[in-house]
Amino acid sequence: MISGKLEGSGTTSDFIRSATRLLIEQALEAEVRDALGRGYYEAGAETGSGYRNGVRTGRLKTAEGLVEYAAPQVSDRAEPFQSRLRAMLSKRSEELVAKAVEMYARGLSTRDIEEVFRGEDGTSLLTRTAVSELTERLWEEYQEFASRDLSEYEVLYLFADGIAERLHLGQKREAVLAAWGFTTSGERVLFHIAPGTKEDTASCRDFFRDMKNRGLSDPVLGVTDGAPGLMRGYEESFPRSLRQRCLVHKMRNLLGKVPEGVWPEIKAQATACYQAASPALARMLRDEFVKAHEKAYPTLVACFLDDFEACIAHLQLPVNHRRATRTTNLLERLFGEERRRTKVLPHAFGEKAVLKLMYAALIRASEKWKSIRVTEFERRQLDQLRKELDEAIDTKLTPATRPTPLKVSSNNRT
Repeated sequence: MISGKLEGSGTTSDFIRSATRLLIEQALEAEVRDALGRGYYEAGAETGSGYRNGVRTGRLKTAEGLVEYAAPQVSDRAEPFQSRLRAMLSKRSEELVAKAVEMYARGLSTRDIEEVFRGEDGTSLLTRTAVSELTERLWEEYQEFASRDLSEYEVLYLFADGIAERLHLGQKREAVLAAWGFTTSGERVLFHIAPGTKEDTASCRDFFRDMKNRGLSDPVLGVTDGAPGLMRGYEESFPRSLRQRCLVHKMRNLLGKVPEGVWPEIKAQATACYQAASPALARMLRDEFVKAHEKAYPTLVACFLDDFEACIAHLQLPVNHRRATRTTNLLERLFGEERRRTKVLPHAFGEKAVLKLMYAALIRASEKWKSIRVTEFERRQLDQLRKELDEAIDTKLTPATRPTPLKVSSNNRT
């Protein structure tokens, strides 16, 4: 799989640099394949035809910032290998950047790729075979990613979110679901991307269970927004885990319930509650919030109380992990640029093209996502929390806790 990276901030520039880097690396790989007459792992080199000799970092200056890419090296050729593509990159950097994201959005069409990689004489620097293979390589990578074994990961915190995309021409937008999380080592990993007909319970349950079927362990806590399908799908699939409601989404909901002038005060009170030192203190602040606002803003209070325990679930975690587990905002930030372009190109998108685009950006972003530190003391805290969650579920399932059937005396039988 061709490597690539994107800064984890999810800005527009990051997204464009990611797509540009990916396009460059795939084109350079295709050029080397043409030169050697064989793929990366294929044997059959003739004397003097050369062989691959690692990669070297290349740099391309663009208006979006510096794009670093991995350029494959070739050794032992009768004539030294000179990449024509690298020679033209600096001359046409802005054209390449302008095309990169749009090309991925369109599904990497053969015509667009040939247009971008034409030399000064008008001829394509890549063969038609290389261009065709380049357009399909990313889809093959995605399929391999979406079916891989997940049993090697022991998950602490799992995040799931969906973004609505036009997967089928002429139809309404449909959800594409993504899941990522932190492992016991503190590493943040992208686990899955898959289409769902919508964010309903059945689609979300299938999404989560697909990961479980591939070996994903139950997390200590999972984070979702307020979509009912995501919430129910998560709870049904991971009954031994806590569920955290995304607080960014929750605060947006609260904002819509009050006049703009009083929002700063309401926001401060709600934030103090959601970020309290403990669940017990959060519940005390909840009661004060309700008492202060239930008469003037009943719809605000109803929204505040809805799914309240899920809003403060992160308060059961180690203090240093709480900030990293309060929101699912990563996906929305990362796809801000992609959403803007789908409006401009409404008929260019389809399921395959969108999944390739999302995978290309997310898999490369994940390589620079920040990890969290998990100390030995915090690990023991989390182990104890897992034990308590398991005991709570086991207690519910114990026959002794089930209601005792009413005994009917023989004198009362009809």
